[in-house]
Amino acid sequence: MQDSQIEEIKNKLNVVDVVGSYIKLTKTGINYRGPCPFHSEKKPSFFVSPNRQMWKCFGCGKVGDIYEFVKEIEGVEFGDALRILAAKAGVELKRENPKLRTERQRLYEICDLACSFFEKQLDASVVGKEAKEYLLKRGISEESIKKWRLGYSPDTWQSLSDFLVGKGYQRQEIIKAGLAIEKEGNRSDSYDRFRGRISFPIFDLNSQVVGFGARVFKTANEKETAKYINTPQTFVYNKSAILYGLNFAKLPVKKENNCVITEGYTDAIMAHQAGFINTVAASGTALTSQHLEILKRYAENLILAFDMDLAGDTATKRGINLAEAQGFNIKIVDSYSGAKDPAEIILENPKNWSDLIEKARTIMDYYFDSAFEKFDENIPEGKKQIGRMILPAIKRIQNRIEQSHWIQKLSEKLGVKEDAVLQELSSLRGDDSRRGNLDSRFRGNDNGEIASSRLGGTRNDASTRKKLIEEKIISLIAKDPENLNLIEESYFPLFGEKTKSFLENLKNLAKNQPEAEVVLTDTNGLDAIPKNYKDDFKNFLATLSLRAEIEFAEDGCQEIQLCLLRLKDINTREKLSRISNEIKKAEETGDNKKVSELMGNFNKLTKEL
Repeated sequence: MQDSQIEEIKNKLNVVDVVGSYIKLTKTGINYRGPCPFHSEKKPSFFVSPNRQMWKCFGCGKVGDIYEFVKEIEGVEFGDALRILAAKAGVELKRENPKLRTERQRLYEICDLACSFFEKQLDASVVGKEAKEYLLKRGISEESIKKWRLGYSPDTWQSLSDFLVGKGYQRQEIIKAGLAIEKEGNRSDSYDRFRGRISFPIFDLNSQVVGFGARVFKTANEKETAKYINTPQTFVYNKSAILYGLNFAKLPVKKENNCVITEGYTDAIMAHQAGFINTVAASGTALTSQHLEILKRYAENLILAFDMDLAGDTATKRGINLAEAQGFNIKIVDSYSGAKDPAEIILENPKNWSDLIEKARTIMDYYFDSAFEKFDENIPEGKKQIGRMILPAIKRIQNRIEQSHWIQKLSEKLGVKEDAVLQELSSLRGDDSRRGNLDSRFRGNDNGEIASSRLGGTRNDASTRKKLIEEKIISLIAKDPENLNLIEESYFPLFGEKTKSFLENLKNLAKNQPEAEVVLTDTNGLDAIPKNYKDDFKNFLATLSLRAEIEFAEDGCQEIQLCLLRLKDINTREKLSRISNEIKKAEETGDNKKVSELMGNFNKLTKEL
């Protein structure tokens, strides 16, 4: 792969478009802001700069270009990120030696070939045609069968494996892709995992096939074996991080800022077929924190629509707890008489499903209804159990007015005094406030300033404040190199050693290149970094220049002058603290002459404040 193609792709793609295809971005001045996809936060501290073609999270500290973003968000190596971005840019990469292709890429190819093999079986055999007829009877259209690439796995031991071996893949690779199972005690032999089942390919966000769910469709088979089996965890398939259908739903979810989560493959397919295209399924597994972290990139609102049987109710509660922890606004689809799951409801009448989505309950309504249906509020034991179900949910409500509303409602429905409910509520253990304090380190404050998590410590600490001010000055120079002229050499003693060395070098560069503008993020600016500090500064400069654009839209000249005054103030106070300690020691030793001398210095410095 030549560097020219890497640059060609970079030049054809805008970082805002690339990042914006994964998370919701809002324009803020000349930059864009959104929720960080790499850590949980309440206030967005993730910024994208179209001018600099870079992104940066001021919370978790991650930073980079389009390649780094795709590597991080897709969990892939550079080669795979390159292929993903090449496809987006319409750039055909020069062919590489097949032997040098990554293991991941070969597994993608195996999964895609398997999918094509299964698709063809729907029309290639009598049983395959029966499987297709079964899908059509379930209400899945021909168009949906093609869109979702549904297929049939022959009821034979090695049909798929033999097909893939014929395409040049090793049996061990087929096993690694989760499509075959190694025979016990014989590493050289294997048998197909999916046999005699309808196949549901599972796609990643880029619509690459990474695994399969497979369902029996004949009644006799259902009694003999599990209804569904799925690809196990593989190098390309992480079931805890992939939501079925999100590759099709991500743009509608982002546009509507709302996602409906179902449990089954057919639920998602039927929903999309009926026009509910912001729907996904939990991919044959329970809803996980990773699923929700991915969804957080696209939407803040969730509607949970799990099967309304006992297991579905348990899954709903688990999903609520996880989603609440990540700050989603959550609603719950109510049960529907005469039908068990969303696919059946949609098949009967799509409008019924639309009505259920429209009337989805809030979390608290869901908890109240569930608790009062399960326990008798007229007996003491029932009241106690209802409280145990509902009070933890009330405890998690941040807004005190809303919390008070539900406390009052619970006391009224139970027929007990509010004081009793409040006492039980206060007895519940919780660490929400502590978690909130930790979160504040990773987001902007109310003034839009970004905390520097890189430095550690608190803003009240003099050393930390000094570093923050130094960073601000470098940010302002990065934003406008002319600001360098405001830093006179007489100010150098106020800076820490690293910043002082950097500014001295930068000044010297400016003197030696009077006609050239010293841009910190270009080569000449990077040359100013002292060799022993290169690792600390090199990647930091681009970040600081972006930070300057975000925080300091006003006159940089005035900002720098204020920063210099603050540095001088900190420096003076540090000197006063040292002199105060020296006076104390001189007094203890009875050295009155030194005390007098030090007091003179102390008074002189005090006047500078």
